[in-house]
Amino acid sequence: MHLDPLAIVTAFGLIFLAELPDKTMFASLAMGTRMRPLYVWFGTSTAFIVHVAIAVAAGGLIGLLPGWIVKLVSALLFAFGAFMLLRGGGDDEDEEGEKKTVTGFWPVYSTAFMAVFISEWGDLTQITTANLAASNGTWSTAIGSAAALMSVSALALLAGRFIATRVPLKTVQRIGGLCMLGLAIWTVTEIFLS
Repeated sequence: MHLDPLAIVTAFGLIFLAELPDKTMFASLAMGTRMRPLYVWFGTSTAFIVHVAIAVAAGGLIGLLPGWIVKLVSALLFAFGAFMLLRGGGDDEDEEGEKKTVTGFWPVYSTAFMAVFISEWGDLTQITTANLAASNGTWSTAIGSAAALMSVSALALLAGRFIATRVPLKTVQRIGGLCMLGLAIWTVTEIFLS
């Protein structure tokens, strides 16, 4: 098992920025106001780890293709991610679910797990994780991506209200989009430099 610190940091940074304005952050915030935050975090973190494992496995399969095809697919996926973040969109608003308070570890854990597990299928961060795993290595990408997703969930639970009211999420989206666009351009140039 080879760990590349740069690949870990890259995965962490990209996934963190992509997930920060995502609906999952707001779902964690909402669940944390009605349920015990630590139990919510355990549930969301477990769901994120499962999704990272699935994405990394898919990326590992993509990584078996010839190098230029992997880079082309990576560039297209990064460009798609940049487009999704830069186009903005107000569909990631805090959704009000049921108002009932859920208590106890297993009910809270399972509620948080299922909310994230279902909502993250085909999400931008899952696609980006698969993309990074194909080009940067599976273990490094898995560690960086899982750490980023778990950090965003913890951040939402600890300081979500502050972020939602004071930091413009469009700014975070634009920074993440520009980073992904830069990676798309860099990956295309790597095809011609190889």
